This record gives sequence, C-alpha cells and structure tokens, in this order.
Amino acid sequence: MLEMKHVTKTFGNFKALDDLTLTVPQGAVYGLVGPNGAGKSTAIRHMTGIYRPDSGGITLEGLPIYENPNVKTTIGYIPDDIFYYPSATLEEMRKFYRGLYPKFDDELFERLQEVFQLPRKSPIRRFSKGMQKQAAFHLTICCRPEVLILDEPVDGLDPVMRRQVMSLILADVAEHGTTVLISSHNLRELEDVCDHVGIMDHGKMLLERSLADMQGSTVKLQIVGEVPEGLDILHESASGRLKTLVVRGGAVEVTERVAASKPSYFDVLPLSLEEIFIYELGGVNYEVKNIIL
Repeated sequence: MLEMKHVTKTFGNFKALDDLTLTVPQGAVYGLVGPNGAGKSTAIRHMTGIYRPDSGGITLEGLPIYENPNVKTTIGYIPDDIFYYPSATLEEMRKFYRGLYPKFDDELFERLQEVFQLPRKSPIRRFSKGMQKQAAFHLTICCRPEVLILDEPVDGLDPVMRRQVMSLILADVAEHGTTVLISSHNLRELEDVCDHVGIMDHGKMLLERSLADMQGSTVKLQIVGEVPEGLDILHESASGRLKTLVVRGGAVEVTERVAASKPSYFDVLPLSLEEIFIYELGGVNYEVKNIIL
C-alpha cells in the first residue's frame, strides 16, 4: 500500500499541498485527477521520494520512501516531462537502468522491442516527443517495478500506441499485481482502466474512493414533470420540458423516490468520471462559467 498521511508542502508563501492524505491500495489502478495547479505533480514527486514534505509522512508498505534507496528500486516513475542524458541512446539507458533496478528484465526488453520498434543506437534526444515517451515505457516496464507512477503517461502518443501502452500496463497489473497510480486530464481514458480515484483541488483531497462506489453514490436524473421533494440535487439544467439533474444517492433509491411521484417521464443514468469531476469541483467554485464575448 502506498500512503501519504497529512502531508503539507510549501514553496515560499505558496502552499502546494495542504494536509493531503492519499491511499493507493496494493494491486490497484488509481487515477489521481484535479484541475491545473491542484498539486498532483507535487504529490507525485513526494511519492517518488524527490521532495521531502514539510510535515506528514509518505510510505510504501509501511516503509518511508524519502532517502530510502531500497524502496525506490521498487518504484517506476514516468514524468510528464521526459529527461534523458543528452547523448544517451536507448541501449545506453538500458545499461543505466539495469544498474539501478535489480529486477531489470533484459528478456522483456528484447520482447518489447517488437512493440515499440525504436532505434537502439540513436540519441534519444533526436526522438520525437511520442518516441521519447515510448522509450520511457520501454525502459520503465522492464524494471519490473512493484509500483508504477505515471504523470500524464499517454500525452504525445498516437491513439494506437496509447491503447498498446495501457494494455501493457493492465497486463502487468494482472500478471504481477503491480500497483499503478496515473495522473491524467484524460478522464474518459482513466475511467476505462482505474478502479480507484482521488480528486484533488488546491493541495487537498476532495474525494477518494473506489470508482464503483463513486459512480454508485451519484446519478443523473432526466425527468419531465414535477421534481419530487427531498432529493439531494447537486446540479440542475433544463431543455424545454426535460430537466436534467445530478442527484446524490444510489440508482435504486432515486428511482423509487421519483417513481412514487409519477412524473410523465424519467430515467436514472450513471455518471461518467468526467461528470463526477465537474460536479464535485462545482461545489468549490470550479464550474464552467458563461461569459459573453
């Protein structure tokens, strides 16, 4: 289990993390989401042992991560901004990674060459952004990490390669029980792969639970007729006679309450992760604003 407990981090007068608590269960695929500036990348740099917290603790299986080389050899990290030594080739970086990660799998490296098909003796700095991202996956997956932390992992990849990379990650989870944390703005893609989600804003955790629980506790209600009293309504809009409401509560509970009022028409639908994100953040003044240009 990867945990952050009551972590605070400030840079000058700016509080990047504010008493942040985050829990990634072992073997889970965890999606970390939030608006720009929410503190996601800062949180990730703490989880990978790059930053020391001002207060609080970050542990993996109960062991501290910061300045703990033995724990860090079990963590694979792919940042949004890929960095390699200026003249390094893929083959040279393989040797470098092999020296850092005891479980580096050379046989897997050769097999993945068929997937990524990258030149092994050309400087990585000459690769396109997408090819550099592929190189990062090629190398990091071969480290056989117990925890894989990804910051905007598929940014710059074409749709076919994005699907290929996600397939490799999920196969690793299924076969080896790898714990994966993904920070991404592509919520529709996250919804397909994640089983746990944390929503951050202003350095704090707003909501953290399994995706199934999150989607099961809030629904979309479309109704023609009077809206029954007693519903916990988060958002409401209308198009003609049809009203669309986001309601806190389970599908069965909401259906029974609405059916009792006998409207002309109604339907109860599940929310997507993107909709949950928007409406949860709407409660902290992060809604889409209508501006006349």
